[in-house]
Amino acid sequence: MNLNEAVPMTPPRIILLACSVFEREIAMLAEGAGHIVETRWYEIALHDRPDELRAKLQGELDSLDGRDDIDAVALAYGLCGLGTAGLRAGRHPYVLPRAHDCITLFMGGKERYAEHQRACPGCMYYTPGWNRARRVPGPDRLAHIREEYAKQFDAEDVEFLIECENQTWAMHDTATYIDIGTPDGEKEAAYAERCAKSLGWKFERIHGDPALLRDLLWGNWDPTRFLVVEPGSASAHSPDESILRQTQP
Repeated sequence: MNLNEAVPMTPPRIILLACSVFEREIAMLAEGAGHIVETRWYEIALHDRPDELRAKLQGELDSLDGRDDIDAVALAYGLCGLGTAGLRAGRHPYVLPRAHDCITLFMGGKERYAEHQRACPGCMYYTPGWNRARRVPGPDRLAHIREEYAKQFDAEDVEFLIECENQTWAMHDTATYIDIGTPDGEKEAAYAERCAKSLGWKFERIHGDPALLRDLLWGNWDPTRFLVVEPGSASAHSPDESILRQTQP
């Protein structure tokens, strides 16, 4: 099977390693996808710990070398703070979208993401997965981090750290909810709008594009949008618009 074939007649058999930020979107887009042999989910918080993310994914790739029922491994991740740079392919090739982070996948591609950032440099992006994890600015996030800090620091330090968080949020002025048609869209857009009001921000709801995520799941891996890392090779950061490249470990 040619894994670089733009539109395969039969999707390759894959195991999917996915950040849980995509849980609702993948459930929607992978309906009827019998070629996805197995899906393994990982916590959103690994986004904050790139070295741990890399070690976790590498361990999973290594563990799949004994599998005879798959053609490739698909990773629902972007570069993610270099967390996926340096991953080595074992027996099976693996596939990554050419994306700096998950917002590229929600937007449908790096070009549209860059265009929106130019038009709205103060935007903070909200999606169902980020909302559920309370990883987006707003009252729930503030309450969560206050609780977590209180377990580690005294009251004065907690207030200082909260103020630092508020200063970071002050660099933004717009809550942008990206809608790609998940069933919970209305509820999650309303949540993002409430967060915006609590922060004194503007709110906008934009249509995302599921094409990049859908094509990752269904094996439409054209090389302009995806990196296929062949057995024995590894991924690396590319400092140009391709974002990722293949290299020898």
